[in-house]
Amino acid sequence: MLALLPREAHPDLLVGFDTNADAGVYRLGEGQALVQSVDFFTPVINDAEAFGAIAAANALSDLYAMGARPITALALVGFPQKVLGPEVLVEILRGGAEVVRAAGAVIVGGHSVQDQELKYGLAVTGLVDPRTMRTNALAKAGDQLVLTKALGTGLIANAIKAQHVDEADPRVLAAIASMRQLNRAASEAFDRHGVRASTDVTGFGLLGHARYLAAASGVGLRIDPRKLPVFELGLELAQAPLAGGSRDNEDATGPFVDRDPDQPDPEVRLAYDAQTSGGLLGCVPAAALEACLADLSAAGCVAAHIGEVTAGPAGRIRLGRGG
Repeated sequence: MLALLPREAHPDLLVGFDTNADAGVYRLGEGQALVQSVDFFTPVINDAEAFGAIAAANALSDLYAMGARPITALALVGFPQKVLGPEVLVEILRGGAEVVRAAGAVIVGGHSVQDQELKYGLAVTGLVDPRTMRTNALAKAGDQLVLTKALGTGLIANAIKAQHVDEADPRVLAAIASMRQLNRAASEAFDRHGVRASTDVTGFGLLGHARYLAAASGVGLRIDPRKLPVFELGLELAQAPLAGGSRDNEDATGPFVDRDPDQPDPEVRLAYDAQTSGGLLGCVPAAALEACLADLSAAGCVAAHIGEVTAGPAGRIRLGRGG
């Protein structure tokens, strides 16, 4: 559908939607640009405050993927007022506001509508230096792929909705804690180690976002599923074939993926899993890899070296070991 729309052309529009980038970038002046994005969705868990926090962290991830510093946010709400009490919405907004404050930004307002289904998220704005910003179009052959959060939150959220798992299960709580975690520390670590290409891992899954990065940069990627960081419960749930949005990801991205025959099915399924508030996928210069991994670990992030950028074929991903 986007292909049917006219492309925006403006001398100060540095990043639009042409490359499926995580956020739009508009130049304000020398050394400064505005970075904007928006994201909202229906609840992924039952806890109202935690849902608000997760939705806020998820929206802010688009800014961190570009290397931007968040400054403001607008709350977006669809609320079934006749079904849920006002205390539920207060808790959602409270959770979101706490995460925005932790990002060093402020909520300046928002908009709400009555809706039959609860929805919440943020329109977010940040600042970045155009000379050092990261995009999904700057990956180079030889860069090393690093992922900063574990996979499996989509499968876990679906299991919660279907009441197949208890939200108080420690394995579920580990996933909730990850979804609440800002990608701020990961973004700052990437900045310190000269990363110029990155993307966040959300609804299109790791392979979906990786595919867009490969296509935008004109490179290929090699990812080793055995090296993917995964939640224990997510791996357990991935023993069964994918369904819903994750299956849609597999159908849409699968034609761009070449799979070595010995790759394990559960890990490959998790690479397609539709994530909520996932980590950053960064293309780290090879010379900076070990220092970057150590820096990420020291900052409390997952630091998983999962593959590398290759010269081609452009826009394709190979699942397998190196060599």
